[in-house]
Amino acid sequence: MRLTISLSLLGLCLLTTALPAADLSWPQWRGPDRTDVSKETGLLKEWPKDGPQQVWGNSDVGLGYSSFAIVDGKLFTMGAREDTEFLICLDLNDGKELWSARVGTRLDDRKGDGPRGTPSVAGDSVYAMGGQGTLIAAAIADGKVRWQKTMTSLGGKKPGWGFCESVLVDGDRVICTPGGSDGAIVALNKADGEIAWRSTEVTDRAGYSSVVPIELNGQRQYLQLFMNQLAAVSASDGKLLWKSDWPGKTAVIPTPIYRDGHVFITSGYGVGCKLVKVVAGSQVEDVYFNQKMKNHHGGVVLLGEHLYGYSDQIGWVCLDFKTGDIVWSEKNALGKGCVTCADGMLYCVDERDGTVVLAEASPAGWKEHGRFRLSEKTSRSSSKAMFWAHPVVCIGKLYLRDQELLSCFDVKVR
Repeated sequence: MRLTISLSLLGLCLLTTALPAADLSWPQWRGPDRTDVSKETGLLKEWPKDGPQQVWGNSDVGLGYSSFAIVDGKLFTMGAREDTEFLICLDLNDGKELWSARVGTRLDDRKGDGPRGTPSVAGDSVYAMGGQGTLIAAAIADGKVRWQKTMTSLGGKKPGWGFCESVLVDGDRVICTPGGSDGAIVALNKADGEIAWRSTEVTDRAGYSSVVPIELNGQRQYLQLFMNQLAAVSASDGKLLWKSDWPGKTAVIPTPIYRDGHVFITSGYGVGCKLVKVVAGSQVEDVYFNQKMKNHHGGVVLLGEHLYGYSDQIGWVCLDFKTGDIVWSEKNALGKGCVTCADGMLYCVDERDGTVVLAEASPAGWKEHGRFRLSEKTSRSSSKAMFWAHPVVCIGKLYLRDQELLSCFDVKVR
């Protein structure tokens, strides 16, 4: 009897060992599928009075608003040191720098200097675009730059607040948006940076959003939101597949959200949001257009059938994805900011003072489960700089940034 039980337990252990571990890496902007919704579980549903425990901090990642990519025990971000922007690699265990690679000259801006985009990791390389529009590919092992390409050499012109795009790596290509009459979206060969194709039918100026890959009507497509249109191009050759008008003002920033033939887009400066439906034959129709979600740049997440994010003049909002109706709104609990989602919870950051709130991602209403404020504040950046770097939750840790200050907190159930 004991032998039978022992053999059964051994078999269970071997089976468990043979199962592949879940990939909880965060290899690019807004995570593996660019939704900003993590598949991670086992996270704290309630924080201690003073917030989760800090694991480590790094006070020298440079100025900027770059978020984080996390793969194989390494964290990648970008920052400006003196007059140069760098791609920076840290050890995930202790936050110590492993290497840095020069990206380009520093972007100067009265609301905070430095890079805006987030690196993308694929294979043995990491790809990053600086605020002046220089894109580099660097070796993960040591940061050696393998190739570089400028957006101006691709016919682009720097937007007013610099290049903010987080480039997409898809298969053997890197997708970027220099903008311009030669083709606003460009695919580069991942290995050497040479041009694979240009979207010659899409010639908008570069904006501030990032490309999203989707599968629609049996075809791989890339979505990009410009000032005056949402465009979808073929992943194979960059040909325009469909488009939808957008009345953008000043700056159009948030990343599009896709589900089941529908695309949700939003922007600030009083514009609002809309849901686009794409049917067979690439025919496009608006499901709704309203001002119930006017998201500036803090991002929106879709969980279940509901969207969550901050809407200018309204506050934190839960929106019905299919109808565009407000389910609930909360203006007084927390100021304007950015958001990510993990294990059914929202991690919200107030852009003014670095207050971080854990709240339920639920259509039942705004319900907090803890808050704290980042105690250490930057003293090296512009007085107009805010907490604009988007938070990341990965492998049981919460990563937050205030310019050159990067902090790691433990949010895993122990």
